[in-house]
Amino acid sequence: MIRRFFSLTFVLLVFLSSQTARAQLNNHAAWNTLLQKYVSATGSVNYAGFKAEKAALEAYLNLLSAGVPSGASKNAQMAYYINAYNAFTIKLIVDNYPVKSIRDIKAGKPWDYKFVKLGAQTYSLNQIEHEILRKQYFDPRLHFVLVCAAKSCPKLHNQAFTEANVQTLMGQLTTGFINNAARNKITAAKAQVSELFNWYKEDFTKSGTVVDFLNKYSQVKLNANAAISYLPYDWSLNQ
Repeated sequence: MIRRFFSLTFVLLVFLSSQTARAQLNNHAAWNTLLQKYVSATGSVNYAGFKAEKAALEAYLNLLSAGVPSGASKNAQMAYYINAYNAFTIKLIVDNYPVKSIRDIKAGKPWDYKFVKLGAQTYSLNQIEHEILRKQYFDPRLHFVLVCAAKSCPKLHNQAFTEANVQTLMGQLTTGFINNAARNKITAAKAQVSELFNWYKEDFTKSGTVVDFLNKYSQVKLNANAAISYLPYDWSLNQ
């Protein structure tokens, strides 16, 4: 009887621990609060504001550092890593603010700097993007939700990603980016588009052409033989 009691107690503790870990994974409320306060609807970031509340930012990053619990859903994992990428990018800027461009940090190689502690490992931003998100989830829409702190990057959305909203937000932000005339200039015959479509062409052409991908989201539909060129990338800070 005693052995059975301890066995049941152990199972209950494991279950409660698992539930707590999952709740923490999905708890992006602190990040959402910071985004609402310091990011405009158009994606302009108030880095001075983030710096003034650095303790709150660090507290959220510490929560993320607990890592992804086993058994988390695909959507929960994606939301976790997207938020981690964006929040640690904010930290990188805040730690060096004021700065004119993210490329002024770490000798022009900020994406290779290993400072993102998640679970037992410490990653670079490049590792989060390329070795985890791109490699595991194969979704080109990720390129429109990961924010590199530059004006030509996709806007930082002022709402945290969650298990419940990640798919919807990825679709909305992809549509918004492609139809933003400051990022892409699209007509039926030709398109001047973001360098993202050049740098990550392999992601956008796995099931068709770049034109095919654009036409899924663009209000203006391109001809199949439309000419594609790329706009200069503005690396100045997105503030």
